[in-house]
Amino acid sequence: MLKKRFAALALGSMMLAGQALAADYAIDTKGQHAFVNFKISHLGYSWLWGSFKEFDGSFSFDAEKPEASSVKVTLQTDSVFSNHAERDKHLRSEDFLNVSEHPTATFESTSVKPTGDGAADITGDLTLNGVTKPVVIAAKFLGEGKDPWGGYRAGFEGTTTLKLKDFDIKMDLGPASQTVDLIISVEGVRQ
Repeated sequence: MLKKRFAALALGSMMLAGQALAADYAIDTKGQHAFVNFKISHLGYSWLWGSFKEFDGSFSFDAEKPEASSVKVTLQTDSVFSNHAERDKHLRSEDFLNVSEHPTATFESTSVKPTGDGAADITGDLTLNGVTKPVVIAAKFLGEGKDPWGGYRAGFEGTTTLKLKDFDIKMDLGPASQTVDLIISVEGVRQ
């Protein structure tokens, strides 16, 4: 009886070893290897660039089965930075991010659809300014491997465009400034 149990355990272990399993990663914000940037047209004359300095999150990734991957991020909205203190104060106000009532924004994926050549569409729920809407991030796998400190990392970049009105952002800067582009770059450390 003991031999049968041992054989079944060994066979089960070999079967699991042959399967690729998703690995969990913590987004490396402490080492500054992750960025959430944005750009928006300023009256149609130039681009205004900015970023969010404080966020954290995680993702699960399996290169053999990318559709089983997932992402979860929480961002501190008062960490918005556009290299201009008065503008940042305005961005934190009720006209834009309303950080006093909505101190965080979150994204949680609901599906990942590979689109070929290391790319995928990540669909998920974005909650911003108290409004939750589905968004699609066009993501690209950048690479994975060992790091010099004994860890293992994987990196991605992604973009999406948000309509400000969809998230109840009240300020209207004219027809050229109705959308904002998010540019996201993350490197995760396998846990």
